[in-house]
Amino acid sequence: MSTESPKGMKKTTSTRRTALDRFLDAIERGGNALPHPATLFALLAVVVVIASWIATQAGVSVQHPTTGATVTPVNLLSLEGLHRILTRLVTNFTSFAPLGTVLVALIGIGVAEHSGLIGAALRKLVLSSPKRLLTPILVFAGVMSNMASEIGYVLLIPLAGLIFKSAGRHPIVGMAAAFAGVSGGYSANLLIGTIDPLLSGLSQEAAAIVDADYRVSPLANWYFMIVSTPLVTFLGWFVAERFTAPRFPDPVAVESSDRETDSAALAAQTGENFEDELSPSERRGLRYAGLATLALTLLIVWSMLPVGSVPGAGFLRNPQTGELLNSPLLSGVVAIIFLYGLVSGVAYGIGAGTIKSDADVIQGMGQSMSTLGTYLVLVFFAAQFVAFFNWTQLGLIMAVNGADTLRALELPAVPLFVSFILLTALVNLVMGSASAKWALMAPVFIPMFMLLGYSPELTQTAYRVGDSVTNIISPMMSYFALIIAFFQRYEPRSGLGTIVAVMLPYSMTFLLGWSVLFGIWLSLGLPVGPDSPLEFRLNP
Repeated sequence: MSTESPKGMKKTTSTRRTALDRFLDAIERGGNALPHPATLFALLAVVVVIASWIATQAGVSVQHPTTGATVTPVNLLSLEGLHRILTRLVTNFTSFAPLGTVLVALIGIGVAEHSGLIGAALRKLVLSSPKRLLTPILVFAGVMSNMASEIGYVLLIPLAGLIFKSAGRHPIVGMAAAFAGVSGGYSANLLIGTIDPLLSGLSQEAAAIVDADYRVSPLANWYFMIVSTPLVTFLGWFVAERFTAPRFPDPVAVESSDRETDSAALAAQTGENFEDELSPSERRGLRYAGLATLALTLLIVWSMLPVGSVPGAGFLRNPQTGELLNSPLLSGVVAIIFLYGLVSGVAYGIGAGTIKSDADVIQGMGQSMSTLGTYLVLVFFAAQFVAFFNWTQLGLIMAVNGADTLRALELPAVPLFVSFILLTALVNLVMGSASAKWALMAPVFIPMFMLLGYSPELTQTAYRVGDSVTNIISPMMSYFALIIAFFQRYEPRSGLGTIVAVMLPYSMTFLLGWSVLFGIWLSLGLPVGPDSPLEFRLNP
């Protein structure tokens, strides 16, 4: 049963609770019962200390797969262990691989966001799109927005509702498509974002359990991400028109006064400007940013050209071999992300008038850092957990035993990794943070798969697929409540069940399509990124 809302929007009036609603309510209660991720890592660090004592008393041991030496657990619940914990507490935090990379990248991105560049670029992309291509453009814009933190959630999704309403279509269809791209397509992109160095740092810490010299680049999944971008865009387009649009048919014509009211309300709610057109100053800022970005890109391209091809070329290639692999260019990708954010953000700010002095630039950098207070606390405890786990050698012991079990099952590579994707997707329903989950899962699964002959980069790729596809139906996703509020602008009775019912087809389609792509990729033996093979071989 349905009725028409005052603005002509279809809304459901049934209060009947389905089995899916009850299931999701149980997931929500279970997830809410978990402690804060920072508390969880603190508790896990304590558990690791106790487990090291138990494993020592039990006489647990394995044979090292490379050296053949006997590996026994290290007891941290001892005087020597206590001394180690106390003297390394600070360095565990400061030397934690993901910390510096994320901070540096966010400083640059913060300038671009504070100046208004990212918001204006997204609006320009969507507002200038032909009406018939609005849906795929919104999905694509959502995918691209995830390189810049939460901008897609707070700007693109409500903007999509306004755009669809102005085009005579139901706003929910547009918001669902944008949400699918922003959150469901979190691991697809044509560019590298702040999540890439964060996850690669965690993967590198985990890989050190087996190989202390192994390095995981922030570009580890870039090739797979690039190919995933059109896939996610097409799948999101298909689901929007095939499943979402029939449930939310186009409403009757909307008065311009209603549209202006919605725009003002959303602007007040999100702190963003939702005018129909870009202002002259914003257009001028985009031109400045485009020219600055082009100049920086030409400089990067010059640095990549073969040495001697043109004067001064190749200065970021490997000095010894002249190759791009293992070069300062790839090793310094975080610094390049910083430069792009800084240069384009400052150029836009000068053109648009949002940056008038160096103080405005520093303020943008500071604002991006001010949002990281909780993250820093989380990283402190996650760093202790990872360090304790590595010290005890429990990770290596679990990896050897787990690898032996999986080897005995003789699962082919594709079913093995698809199973891992499914496991990650299920864990994501009760633990929303991508970095927190990976900090927990990487020390177990990366060494385990390395001992089976699979690279950390491949394992990280599978994790990212599983982590993305259920974001849009996970009550634990940090912006889920905000999405409900956006939906309620047009469907006042919208709640958890509404969002999940709308987004479930996206989630299942992404899971199926992305898993098929992953299986084909694995079968063809293609690298998932620059210098990122699929296989790992232990050095004798």
